[in-house]
Amino acid sequence: MSRRRASGGLESEVLATLWAAEKPLTAGDVVDALGRGLAYTTVQTILARLHVKGAVHREQVGRAHAYTPVLDEAGLAANRMRAMLDRGGDHAAVLTRFLGTLTPDEEATLANLLARQRPAGGGG
Repeated sequence: MSRRRASGGLESEVLATLWAAEKPLTAGDVVDALGRGLAYTTVQTILARLHVKGAVHREQVGRAHAYTPVLDEAGLAANRMRAMLDRGGDHAAVLTRFLGTLTPDEEATLANLLARQRPAGGGG
């Protein structure tokens, strides 16, 4: 019986591999580093998706592409949150539900961050 990964789990594993590397990696390098029998084409697809999302930069190296991470974990999480909002629907409802999941410390952090984003005159 095979286990399915959580949504985004493989992307996170591939990014962690890229973050740990000291140089750009090809899909083959990532497959070798993960060492879990993943198909080359699976890793190649994940890297291509990450490139489209702006999470990695790629450059041609011979016949392959080598990938370098662009986003850190916080940037990747922010992109995922933005993608959820961009899917449409009632933004106020989604944000209200999200706020309901925050701890008091997280709420305070969010309030401070929002206050810093506002211009001094309050017109934004």
